[in-house]
Amino acid sequence: MLSFQTPAAFLLVLLIPLFYILRHSGFFKKLTVPANLGDWGAPLFAWHDPKRRVLHVLSKILVNIAFALVVFALADPVIYRQEKIYTTLGTDIVFVIDTSPSMAATESDGRTRLESCREAVKQLSLETQGARLGIVAMGSQAAVIVPPTMDHQVFSARLASMENGSMGDGTAIGTGISTAVYHLISSKAPRRVIILMTDGENNGGEVHPETAASLCREQGISLYILGVGSRGPVPIDYTDPVTGKTYSAILNSDFDSASLKKIARAGNGRYFELVSFENLSRGLSKIVNDESVAQSWTYKTRYSSYSDRCLLWALLAFALSIVIKRLFLNEVV
Repeated sequence: MLSFQTPAAFLLVLLIPLFYILRHSGFFKKLTVPANLGDWGAPLFAWHDPKRRVLHVLSKILVNIAFALVVFALADPVIYRQEKIYTTLGTDIVFVIDTSPSMAATESDGRTRLESCREAVKQLSLETQGARLGIVAMGSQAAVIVPPTMDHQVFSARLASMENGSMGDGTAIGTGISTAVYHLISSKAPRRVIILMTDGENNGGEVHPETAASLCREQGISLYILGVGSRGPVPIDYTDPVTGKTYSAILNSDFDSASLKKIARAGNGRYFELVSFENLSRGLSKIVNDESVAQSWTYKTRYSSYSDRCLLWALLAFALSIVIKRLFLNEVV
């Protein structure tokens, strides 16, 4: 909501019409001796070039705009907004996202599997309030790139930066899950959730997936595993981030859903096989809704002042008016 801290400053706008009234009434007229270099009674100087006439009027308009903006700045315009502040913790959710080269496979909707995961998670983050969201990037290794946070701008920026092959060529599911567990153990949130998104089976890492899943069960962390992508031949274009080489091929996608189900059961969790982006988005929304908790909140009023911006625009308008007068009209300011 726009408001003004000192609205009385708008009375200064009345100086504009008052100036022109006094000017046309001769109040500002100086005592001068005419020295016309022409015929007696010849007309006074006037612009005959239409472009110069337009520039002359424009320079006057810019001066008036600059004055009006200064008045706005003196009125101290501010925009108030209500911000929802949660006073109790909600659900902590860590997404473990597979970044192995196979996630570069392109599905029928034109998105790669990693792109579908990123877009679905981003869409969910925009719809989710009160939950803290984090990301673990998983390949042959795993690392937390965003610890659980309510700063969704930082979350979205880090999510968008994820690339295929950035964590190696393998799929270390056990390492990915255990990394997420490590960052959720100390959380005081009433519910803690790990959502693993992958298109393959475990083929790397030093932690067995079922061992990592049992840690989830022991720590009371909910584990969900989402099998992403379709089965059968799919095109893949992958650029190795280390060597810069690009590979194009047809991937025969046939990941082992049975092993993913077994891992989910070991963590007292659930497994979903989601082919399309739409199914992936709906699946994530259902998981978050099922794991949501009631939270207390309050509203805090924040405001942004625009006085400095008004002064800056006033200075630019006045400077532009001077440029027009000096450079195009050759007038002495």
